Amino acid sequence: MTQVLLFHNHHRGGESHEPTSTRLLPLDPDALCRESPAPSRSLPGYAVGRAELLAALLREWLFVELFRACAESLASEHASRLLAMQAAERNITDRLAELNTAYRQQRQEAITAELLDVVAGFEVLVTAGSPREKLRRDEMGRSES
Repeated sequence: MTQVLLFHNHHRGGESHEPTSTRLLPLDPDALCRESPAPSRSLPGYAVGRAELLAALLREWLFVELFRACAESLASEHASRLLAMQAAERNITDRLAELNTAYRQQRQEAITAELLDVVAGFEVLVTAGSPREKLRRDEMGRSES
């Protein structure tokens, strides 16, 4: 084995993520030789041998890199799931609005049909007269003859 690569998704913010690879081993010699200022005025001290210290630091660095990759992958996955849930919520809201509109339209059509039936019935009664009046006219016509 010549090298160890770690592949994971890196969340870029918003809606996007990208596959990323990080070379874990062998270590980059340039990164080891870089001198950076110490966060304090004094240099850190150590009480163990250099080989033991290097092994412990390497284990911690590998742990941090693996943990960071897992955290980024989870963040990317959760962001994708959140976007999918928001899209589903928007679709549900839109569909609910469509169904409410269709329900109101059908209800209005039913009310209009009932009103037209009532008006038509009233017009028939007005033009033909009430059934009692019609019976009275028929009875009067029979009694006169």
